[in-house]
Amino acid sequence: MKGRGRQDRHEKTINLALQGGGSHGAFTWGVLDRMFEEDRLWVEAVSGTSAGAMNAVVAAQGMYDDGANGARAALEAFWKAVSRAGQSSPLKRTPLDMFMGNWSLDANPGYIWMDMISRLASPYDLNPLDLNPLRDVVRDFIDFDKVAGEEDMGIYISATNVETGRARIFHRHEITLDVVMASACLPFMFKAVEIDGTPYWDGGYMGNPVLFPFIDYSPSADILIVQINPLKRPGTPRKASEILNRVNEITFNASLLRDLRAIELIDRLIDEGALSDTDYRRMNMHMIDDGCREMLAMGASSKLNSEWAFLTHLRDIGRAAADRWLNAHFDDIENRSTLDLGVMFDDFGARRSENILNLRPQIGGKL
Repeated sequence: MKGRGRQDRHEKTINLALQGGGSHGAFTWGVLDRMFEEDRLWVEAVSGTSAGAMNAVVAAQGMYDDGANGARAALEAFWKAVSRAGQSSPLKRTPLDMFMGNWSLDANPGYIWMDMISRLASPYDLNPLDLNPLRDVVRDFIDFDKVAGEEDMGIYISATNVETGRARIFHRHEITLDVVMASACLPFMFKAVEIDGTPYWDGGYMGNPVLFPFIDYSPSADILIVQINPLKRPGTPRKASEILNRVNEITFNASLLRDLRAIELIDRLIDEGALSDTDYRRMNMHMIDDGCREMLAMGASSKLNSEWAFLTHLRDIGRAAADRWLNAHFDDIENRSTLDLGVMFDDFGARRSENILNLRPQIGGKL
Protein backbone atom coordinates (compact mmCIF):
# COMPACT_ATOMS: atom_id res chain seq x y z
CA MET A 1 0.00 0.00 0.00
CA LYS A 2 1.45 3.31 -1.06
CA GLY A 3 0.64 6.93 -0.62
CA ARG A 4 -1.14 6.85 2.75
CA GLY A 5 1.14 9.58 4.11
CA ARG A 6 0.33 11.38 7.32
CA GLN A 7 -3.40 11.11 7.85
CA ASP A 8 -5.45 13.87 9.46
CA ARG A 9 -5.98 11.97 12.69
CA HIS A 10 -2.24 11.95 13.41
CA GLU A 11 -1.49 15.00 15.53
CA LYS A 12 2.27 14.54 15.71
CA THR A 13 5.18 12.71 14.08
CA ILE A 14 8.23 10.99 15.52
CA ASN A 15 11.30 9.00 14.48
CA LEU A 16 12.14 5.75 16.30
CA ALA A 17 15.74 4.61 16.89
CA LEU A 18 15.92 0.92 17.82
CA GLN A 19 18.91 -0.69 19.52
CA GLY A 20 20.03 -4.27 19.03
CA GLY A 21 20.21 -6.90 21.74
CA GLY A 22 19.18 -10.37 20.59
CA SER A 23 16.02 -11.65 22.27
CA HIS A 24 15.88 -8.45 24.28
CA GLY A 25 14.62 -6.93 21.03
CA ALA A 26 11.23 -8.30 22.10
CA PHE A 27 11.12 -5.35 24.53
CA THR A 28 11.31 -3.10 21.45
CA TRP A 29 8.53 -5.16 19.86
CA GLY A 30 6.36 -4.14 22.82
CA VAL A 31 7.30 -0.47 22.43
CA LEU A 32 6.46 -0.58 18.71
CA ASP A 33 3.19 -2.38 19.39
CA ARG A 34 2.10 0.47 21.66
CA MET A 35 3.41 3.19 19.33
CA PHE A 36 1.59 1.82 16.30
CA GLU A 37 -1.55 1.56 18.42
CA GLU A 38 -1.45 5.32 19.12
CA ASP A 39 -3.66 6.95 16.46
CA ARG A 40 -2.48 10.43 17.39
CA LEU A 41 1.11 9.62 16.44
CA TRP A 42 2.67 8.97 13.02
CA VAL A 43 5.97 7.06 12.89
CA GLU A 44 7.88 9.00 10.23
CA ALA A 45 11.03 6.86 10.09
CA VAL A 46 12.78 4.01 11.88
CA SER A 47 16.49 3.37 12.36
CA GLY A 48 17.49 -0.07 13.54
CA THR A 49 20.52 -2.20 14.31
CA SER A 50 20.67 -5.98 14.75
CA ALA A 51 17.39 -7.00 16.45
CA GLY A 52 16.29 -3.39 15.97
CA ALA A 53 16.88 -3.79 12.23
CA MET A 54 14.68 -6.89 12.19
CA ASN A 55 11.93 -5.08 14.07
CA ALA A 56 12.20 -2.22 11.57
CA VAL A 57 11.87 -4.31 8.40
CA VAL A 58 9.09 -6.45 9.88
CA ALA A 59 7.16 -3.30 10.82
CA ALA A 60 7.71 -1.89 7.31
CA GLN A 61 6.34 -5.05 5.69
CA GLY A 62 3.31 -4.94 7.97
CA MET A 63 2.79 -1.25 7.18
CA TYR A 64 2.79 -2.08 3.48
CA ASP A 65 0.12 -4.74 3.98
CA ASP A 66 -2.24 -2.98 6.39
CA GLY A 67 -0.85 0.21 7.89
CA ALA A 68 -0.21 0.40 11.64
CA ASN A 69 -2.42 -2.61 12.39
CA GLY A 70 -0.47 -4.60 9.83
CA ALA A 71 2.80 -3.60 11.51
CA ARG A 72 1.56 -4.82 14.88
CA ALA A 73 0.35 -8.13 13.44
CA ALA A 74 3.58 -8.68 11.52
CA LEU A 75 5.73 -8.06 14.59
CA GLU A 76 3.80 -10.61 16.65
CA ALA A 77 3.98 -13.19 13.86
CA PHE A 78 7.72 -12.63 13.43
CA TRP A 79 8.57 -13.10 17.09
CA LYS A 80 6.40 -16.23 17.15
CA ALA A 81 8.46 -17.54 14.24
CA VAL A 82 11.66 -16.76 16.15
CA SER A 83 10.35 -18.67 19.15
CA ARG A 84 9.34 -21.68 17.03
CA ALA A 85 12.78 -21.77 15.42
CA GLY A 86 14.36 -21.79 18.86
CA GLN A 87 12.39 -24.79 20.07
CA SER A 88 14.96 -27.17 18.59
CA SER A 89 17.90 -25.25 20.06
CA PRO A 90 19.87 -26.88 22.89
CA LEU A 91 20.16 -23.43 24.49
CA LYS A 92 17.35 -23.60 27.04
CA ARG A 93 16.90 -22.82 30.70
CA THR A 94 17.58 -25.57 33.19
CA PRO A 95 14.65 -26.90 35.27
CA LEU A 96 16.09 -25.12 38.31
CA ASP A 97 16.18 -21.80 36.44
CA MET A 98 12.56 -22.32 35.40
CA PHE A 99 11.59 -23.06 39.00
CA MET A 100 13.44 -19.98 40.26
CA GLY A 101 12.01 -17.72 37.54
CA ASN A 102 15.48 -17.01 36.13
CA TRP A 103 15.43 -16.14 32.43
CA SER A 104 19.18 -16.49 31.80
CA LEU A 105 20.95 -19.48 30.26
CA ASP A 106 24.10 -19.22 32.38
CA ALA A 107 23.69 -22.76 33.77
CA ASN A 108 22.96 -24.37 30.40
CA PRO A 109 25.85 -26.72 29.44
CA GLY A 110 25.51 -25.85 25.76
CA TYR A 111 25.73 -22.14 26.49
CA ILE A 112 28.76 -22.64 28.76
CA TRP A 113 30.55 -24.64 26.06
CA MET A 114 29.66 -22.16 23.31
CA ASP A 115 30.77 -19.20 25.42
CA MET A 116 34.10 -20.88 26.19
CA ILE A 117 34.92 -22.16 22.72
CA SER A 118 34.00 -18.86 21.01
CA ARG A 119 36.92 -17.24 22.87
CA LEU A 120 39.35 -19.82 21.51
CA ALA A 121 38.26 -20.38 17.90
CA SER A 122 36.59 -18.32 15.21
CA PRO A 123 33.30 -19.07 13.41
CA TYR A 124 35.37 -19.81 10.31
CA ASP A 125 36.70 -22.85 12.23
CA LEU A 126 33.60 -23.77 14.25
CA ASN A 127 30.87 -23.01 11.72
CA PRO A 128 32.42 -23.37 8.24
CA LEU A 129 28.98 -23.66 6.60
CA ASP A 130 27.90 -20.45 8.35
CA LEU A 131 24.66 -21.99 9.59
CA ASN A 132 22.30 -19.48 11.21
CA PRO A 133 18.70 -20.51 11.97
CA LEU A 134 17.70 -16.87 12.38
CA ARG A 135 18.69 -16.20 8.76
CA ASP A 136 16.18 -18.83 7.68
CA VAL A 137 13.46 -17.16 9.78
CA VAL A 138 14.14 -13.74 8.27
CA ARG A 139 14.37 -15.16 4.73
CA ASP A 140 11.07 -17.01 5.04
CA PHE A 141 9.22 -14.19 6.78
CA ILE A 142 10.29 -10.95 5.07
CA ASP A 143 9.18 -9.87 1.61
CA PHE A 144 11.87 -7.32 0.80
CA ASP A 145 9.89 -6.00 -2.16
CA LYS A 146 7.23 -4.90 0.32
CA VAL A 147 9.88 -3.31 2.55
CA ALA A 148 11.16 -1.33 -0.43
CA GLY A 149 7.59 -0.45 -1.40
CA GLU A 150 6.60 0.96 2.01
CA GLU A 151 7.27 4.58 1.05
CA ASP A 152 5.40 6.21 3.95
CA MET A 153 8.00 5.26 6.56
CA GLY A 154 11.72 5.79 6.18
CA ILE A 155 13.96 2.88 7.17
CA TYR A 156 17.67 3.06 7.95
CA ILE A 157 19.74 0.01 8.90
CA SER A 158 23.38 0.12 9.92
CA ALA A 159 26.18 -2.41 9.57
CA THR A 160 29.89 -2.03 10.30
CA ASN A 161 32.33 -2.15 7.40
CA VAL A 162 34.99 -4.60 8.62
CA GLU A 163 37.74 -3.08 6.46
CA THR A 164 37.19 0.61 7.23
CA GLY A 165 35.57 0.37 10.66
CA ARG A 166 32.87 2.81 9.54
CA ALA A 167 29.11 2.53 9.67
CA ARG A 168 27.30 1.85 6.40
CA ILE A 169 23.74 3.10 6.34
CA PHE A 170 21.34 1.13 4.15
CA HIS A 171 18.16 2.87 3.03
CA ARG A 172 14.83 1.20 2.33
CA HIS A 173 15.49 0.37 -1.32
CA GLU A 174 18.92 -1.14 -0.47
CA ILE A 175 17.72 -3.50 2.24
CA THR A 176 18.08 -7.21 1.51
CA LEU A 177 18.38 -10.40 3.54
CA ASP A 178 22.17 -9.97 3.58
CA VAL A 179 21.82 -6.39 4.85
CA VAL A 180 19.64 -7.44 7.77
CA MET A 181 21.95 -10.33 8.67
CA ALA A 182 25.02 -8.09 8.35
CA SER A 183 23.44 -5.69 10.84
CA ALA A 184 23.12 -8.61 13.28
CA CYS A 185 26.44 -10.35 12.55
CA LEU A 186 28.34 -10.90 15.79
CA PRO A 187 31.90 -11.71 14.65
CA PHE A 188 32.56 -14.28 17.38
CA MET A 189 29.51 -16.29 16.29
CA PHE A 190 29.17 -15.85 12.53
CA LYS A 191 31.27 -15.18 9.46
CA ALA A 192 31.26 -11.62 8.16
CA VAL A 193 28.43 -11.00 5.70
CA GLU A 194 29.69 -9.87 2.31
CA ILE A 195 27.67 -7.31 0.36
CA ASP A 196 29.03 -6.35 -3.06
CA GLY A 197 32.39 -7.82 -2.04
CA THR A 198 32.64 -5.85 1.23
CA PRO A 199 32.55 -7.68 4.59
CA TYR A 200 30.25 -6.39 7.32
CA TRP A 201 29.79 -7.07 11.02
CA ASP A 202 27.10 -6.09 13.50
CA GLY A 203 26.00 -2.48 13.10
CA GLY A 204 26.14 -1.98 16.86
CA TYR A 205 29.88 -1.39 16.76
CA MET A 206 29.49 1.91 14.88
CA GLY A 207 25.79 2.75 15.07
CA ASN A 208 23.52 1.35 17.77
CA PRO A 209 21.36 2.79 16.37
CA VAL A 210 22.36 5.52 13.92
CA LEU A 211 20.65 8.89 14.46
CA PHE A 212 21.96 11.18 11.75
CA PRO A 213 19.80 9.84 8.89
CA PHE A 214 16.85 11.38 10.74
CA ILE A 215 18.57 14.77 10.64
CA ASP A 216 19.49 14.40 7.00
CA TYR A 217 16.28 12.91 5.60
CA SER A 218 13.28 12.87 7.96
CA PRO A 219 10.79 15.75 8.15
CA SER A 220 10.16 14.94 11.82
CA ALA A 221 12.40 16.73 14.34
CA ASP A 222 11.77 14.27 17.20
CA ILE A 223 13.88 11.16 17.83
CA LEU A 224 12.81 8.54 20.37
CA ILE A 225 15.60 6.10 21.26
CA VAL A 226 14.49 2.67 22.46
CA GLN A 227 17.40 1.76 24.71
CA ILE A 228 17.94 -1.87 25.72
CA ASN A 229 21.70 -1.86 26.48
CA PRO A 230 22.28 -0.11 29.82
CA LEU A 231 24.55 2.93 29.80
CA LYS A 232 25.22 2.45 33.50
CA ARG A 233 25.60 -0.78 35.45
CA PRO A 234 26.31 -0.44 39.18
CA GLY A 235 29.26 -2.28 40.67
CA THR A 236 32.44 -3.84 39.33
CA PRO A 237 32.07 -7.03 37.26
CA ARG A 238 34.31 -9.81 38.58
CA LYS A 239 33.43 -12.99 36.70
CA ALA A 240 34.88 -13.37 33.20
CA SER A 241 31.37 -13.50 31.70
CA GLU A 242 30.34 -10.38 33.60
CA ILE A 243 33.44 -8.50 32.44
CA LEU A 244 32.86 -9.47 28.81
CA ASN A 245 29.19 -8.51 29.05
CA ARG A 246 30.03 -5.06 30.41
CA VAL A 247 32.72 -4.54 27.76
CA ASN A 248 30.12 -5.35 25.11
CA GLU A 249 27.59 -2.97 26.65
CA ILE A 250 30.12 -0.14 26.69
CA THR A 251 31.24 -0.92 23.14
CA PHE A 252 27.72 -1.07 21.73
CA ASN A 253 26.72 2.17 23.44
CA ALA A 254 29.82 4.12 22.40
CA SER A 255 28.49 5.03 18.94
CA LEU A 256 25.17 6.18 20.38
CA LEU A 257 26.94 8.40 22.92
CA ARG A 258 29.08 9.84 20.12
CA ASP A 259 26.01 10.80 18.10
CA LEU A 260 24.27 12.24 21.15
CA ARG A 261 27.36 14.29 22.03
CA ALA A 262 27.36 15.70 18.49
CA ILE A 263 23.67 16.63 18.71
CA GLU A 264 24.18 18.23 22.13
CA LEU A 265 27.14 20.21 20.83
CA ILE A 266 25.20 21.47 17.81
CA ASP A 267 22.29 22.56 20.03
CA ARG A 268 24.69 24.33 22.38
CA LEU A 269 26.47 26.13 19.53
CA ILE A 270 23.12 27.24 18.11
CA ASP A 271 22.16 28.58 21.55
CA GLU A 272 25.47 30.46 21.76
CA GLY A 273 25.06 31.91 18.27
CA ALA A 274 28.09 30.12 16.87
CA LEU A 275 25.90 28.16 14.42
CA SER A 276 22.85 29.29 12.49
CA ASP A 277 19.63 27.37 13.06
CA THR A 278 18.89 27.88 9.36
CA ASP A 279 21.95 25.83 8.40
CA TYR A 280 21.84 23.28 11.25
CA ARG A 281 18.85 21.38 12.61
CA ARG A 282 17.83 21.29 16.22
CA MET A 283 16.37 17.89 17.18
CA ASN A 284 14.12 17.01 20.09
CA MET A 285 15.65 13.98 21.80
CA HIS A 286 13.72 11.40 23.82
CA MET A 287 14.53 7.99 25.28
CA ILE A 288 12.71 4.95 26.62
CA ASP A 289 15.23 3.08 28.77
CA ASP A 290 12.94 1.23 31.17
CA GLY A 291 14.05 -2.02 29.58
CA CYS A 292 17.60 -1.46 30.78
CA ARG A 293 16.44 -1.39 34.39
CA GLU A 294 14.23 -4.43 33.88
CA MET A 295 16.94 -6.45 32.13
CA LEU A 296 19.95 -5.56 34.29
CA ALA A 297 19.51 -8.72 36.33
CA MET A 298 18.69 -11.02 33.40
CA GLY A 299 22.27 -11.54 32.23
CA ALA A 300 23.76 -11.49 28.75
CA SER A 301 22.85 -15.13 28.11
CA SER A 302 19.15 -14.28 28.23
CA LYS A 303 19.65 -12.52 24.86
CA LEU A 304 19.70 -16.05 23.41
CA ASN A 305 16.54 -17.18 25.21
CA SER A 306 13.79 -17.55 22.60
CA GLU A 307 11.07 -19.04 24.80
CA TRP A 308 7.69 -17.56 23.92
CA ALA A 309 6.98 -16.89 27.60
CA PHE A 310 10.17 -14.83 27.82
CA LEU A 311 9.55 -12.93 24.59
CA THR A 312 5.99 -12.03 25.58
CA HIS A 313 7.24 -11.02 29.04
CA LEU A 314 9.64 -8.57 27.40
CA ARG A 315 6.91 -7.41 25.01
CA ASP A 316 4.64 -6.61 27.93
CA ILE A 317 7.42 -4.69 29.68
CA GLY A 318 8.02 -2.73 26.47
CA ARG A 319 4.33 -1.93 25.98
CA ALA A 320 4.03 -0.69 29.54
CA ALA A 321 7.17 1.45 29.18
CA ALA A 322 5.89 3.01 25.96
CA ASP A 323 2.50 3.65 27.51
CA ARG A 324 4.11 5.45 30.47
CA TRP A 325 6.25 7.50 28.12
CA LEU A 326 3.31 8.54 25.93
CA ASN A 327 1.21 9.48 28.94
CA ALA A 328 4.01 11.59 30.35
CA HIS A 329 5.46 13.13 27.20
CA PHE A 330 3.01 13.14 24.29
CA ASP A 331 2.55 16.90 24.63
CA ASP A 332 6.35 17.35 24.51
CA ILE A 333 6.62 15.82 21.03
CA GLU A 334 7.35 18.55 18.45
CA ASN A 335 7.86 21.03 21.31
CA ARG A 336 10.93 20.11 23.37
CA SER A 337 13.43 17.40 24.29
CA THR A 338 12.71 15.17 27.26
CA LEU A 339 16.25 13.75 27.26
CA ASP A 340 18.58 16.35 28.79
CA LEU A 341 21.82 15.77 26.93
CA GLY A 342 23.65 18.45 28.90
CA VAL A 343 22.95 16.64 32.16
CA MET A 344 23.75 13.29 30.57
CA PHE A 345 27.22 14.35 29.46
CA ASP A 346 27.91 16.26 32.64
CA ASP A 347 27.27 12.92 34.36
CA PHE A 348 29.69 11.20 32.00
CA GLY A 349 32.24 14.00 32.47
CA ALA A 350 32.50 14.64 28.76
CA ARG A 351 30.54 17.75 27.89
CA ARG A 352 33.09 20.41 26.94
CA SER A 353 35.91 18.54 25.30
CA GLU A 354 34.37 17.46 21.99
CA ASN A 355 35.34 18.70 18.55
CA ILE A 356 32.44 18.79 16.11
CA LEU A 357 34.65 17.70 13.22
CA ASN A 358 35.55 14.52 15.06
CA LEU A 359 31.97 13.77 16.03
CA ARG A 360 30.32 13.95 12.61
CA PRO A 361 29.81 10.34 11.46
CA GLN A 362 31.01 9.56 7.96
CA ILE A 363 27.62 8.71 6.51
CA GLY A 364 27.18 11.46 3.93
CA GLY A 365 24.36 13.94 3.60
CA LYS A 366 23.92 17.35 5.22
CA LEU A 367 24.03 17.77 8.97
